[in-house]
Amino acid sequence: MDLKVTTLDGKEAGSVSLNKDIFGLEPRTDLIQRCVVWQLAKRRAGTHAVKNRADINRTGKKMYAQKGTGGARHGSQRVNLFRGGGRSFGPVVRSHAIDMPKKVRALALRHALSAKAKDGGIVIVDALSTKEAKTKALAAQFTKLGFANALIIGGAEIEENFGRAARNIPNIDVLPVQGINVYDILRRQKLVLTKAAVEALEARFK
Repeated sequence: MDLKVTTLDGKEAGSVSLNKDIFGLEPRTDLIQRCVVWQLAKRRAGTHAVKNRADINRTGKKMYAQKGTGGARHGSQRVNLFRGGGRSFGPVVRSHAIDMPKKVRALALRHALSAKAKDGGIVIVDALSTKEAKTKALAAQFTKLGFANALIIGGAEIEENFGRAARNIPNIDVLPVQGINVYDILRRQKLVLTKAAVEALEARFK
């Protein structure tokens, strides 16, 4: 699969051949969905908690006699029946992370890249660099290129000026190649890769 390479100014800069083992697979939605669930579960904080009856600061003395009151038989005031009492079966601090083999995660990433390539959503650019960290100027370049909703993947490091200029543009995400992931690929319409990112991905899955 050959794609044209463009610059941020909209000029042609040759072409690049994409590896069919990475960008030419028939996408498996089950693998992609499984990886997205794994990512979203892993990033949950899990710090939600409530007070159960053991955490309520009230006396444990029996409220009144067991018999003879004409009312229900109650003991502790800390139970969930009373206002201010402990909550039953409430959330506790825990990890929501689930297991997913490393090889399956890598395969899901290849299928996500292939799905984006099949939809025609991959754009290859020569490099990510700007002379000045000006958001307005970079946003104008993105508008000309049609990057209204895009994930931009650079090389091992993002140039400082480009990163500063792009971070305030709505619906634009910029990541180094080691940060590429299935969820971010799917949530954006365009996937913009530099030539360095393509080479790094091919070396990673070689």
